[in-house]
Amino acid sequence: MGLTGLDIFKQLPKKNCGECGVPTCLAFAMKLAQKQASLDQCPYVSDEAKTALEGASAPPIKLVTIGEGDRKLELGNETVLFRHEEQFYHPTGIAVLVDASLSEEEIEARIKAVGEVSFERVGQILTLDAVAISGEGDAFVKAAGIAAEKSAVPIILINEDPDTMGKALQTAAAKRPLICGATDENLEAMAALAKEHNCPLVVRGKDIEGLAALSEKAQAAGAADLVLDSGARTTGAVLQNETIIRRAALRKRFRPFGFPTITFTQSEDPSEEVLEASTYIAKYAGIVVLQRMEPWQLLTLVTVRQNIYTDPQKPIQVAEGIYQIGTPDENSPVLVTTNFSLTYFTVEGDVEASKVPSWAVVVDTEGTSVLTAWAAEKFTAEVIAAKVKEFGVGDKVKHRKLIIPGHVAVLSGKLEEELGYEWKVLVGPRESSGIPSFLRSSWPG
Repeated sequence: MGLTGLDIFKQLPKKNCGECGVPTCLAFAMKLAQKQASLDQCPYVSDEAKTALEGASAPPIKLVTIGEGDRKLELGNETVLFRHEEQFYHPTGIAVLVDASLSEEEIEARIKAVGEVSFERVGQILTLDAVAISGEGDAFVKAAGIAAEKSAVPIILINEDPDTMGKALQTAAAKRPLICGATDENLEAMAALAKEHNCPLVVRGKDIEGLAALSEKAQAAGAADLVLDSGARTTGAVLQNETIIRRAALRKRFRPFGFPTITFTQSEDPSEEVLEASTYIAKYAGIVVLQRMEPWQLLTLVTVRQNIYTDPQKPIQVAEGIYQIGTPDENSPVLVTTNFSLTYFTVEGDVEASKVPSWAVVVDTEGTSVLTAWAAEKFTAEVIAAKVKEFGVGDKVKHRKLIIPGHVAVLSGKLEEELGYEWKVLVGPRESSGIPSFLRSSWPG
């Protein structure tokens, strides 16, 4: 929780001078609490108060950036334990491991493949976020150089020898990689590298208590941007530690844990790896590093992530209007649906599967599905009729037939009435999967 106005007021000089632009210090404190003013507007606030207020008002989980440019990876800055309380803001980064012992050609191919992974789902493009280079000695240094030159996504460098990491950073530092990482044995040297090259640093504790101590030491050594690794490697232990870290950061404002985290899948079974990674995405990993990158695994994981990190108070929507599916003409069918993205794109896919080019009238129902919108009186005969007229559907086709979802068949009579009986309303299938057979058998209907 952020500071209240009264908490801030206690730290102010209480001069009521008005030089900050606000008549009283209490009013100024209230504005600060609401983030409508900045502390530097007060000319008399003490250095001690500045330190206390700036520290206390910092986000409970720091925002850490890996990489640069359009595909930089931002982690942290989360504010809640459960997405229904508000929402999660920075989706878990999904990275794929590349072993430096592979041949140069294999390393380049895998790095390139990670950057090119792309799926489209409900109108959004889903991609991977980072490539993790792991290895020893000169092979690691060489692989890091290849990644720095070839990778389209941010880089994670996994090696705990400071000398080897220092050599790798000579070519890779400009990409601002994530250095992984610091332990009790190498903390001072790794923190120095992170500070020198302005790179974020992973700190790995032997247990949860050791991680807290290591985090404090790293910050004292000048490593400002940290990513936490609890050291656990079994799914149950990782889940437990991730929850402890998140709760301590948000509920207790425990500063050593006020950073995003990194997790690593361990399962040798591809299906188990997906389950493991899905668990970490849900609770509460900043980054998940995968061993494999089978397309079916990646599609599953980016879909899980998309669902979890969608604002629960604002479903994914498409703009209302009349859409072309295929290349419809004046004789093509007209289907009516809502603007919930999952509904629209499911309908679109099934219409395309039918091979019957069609028009789709998409009604704004604030991103809710057909039955939900109908129950909330956002998908009524009156609303649909108004949109048919507003979008000029009659100018697109020479017939006068509308197809509505089978779940709202009850609207058919009223909709014909609202349209002045100029249109005939056909009741389509209850499920979108029935659209292909319905169109092929009923159109022209």
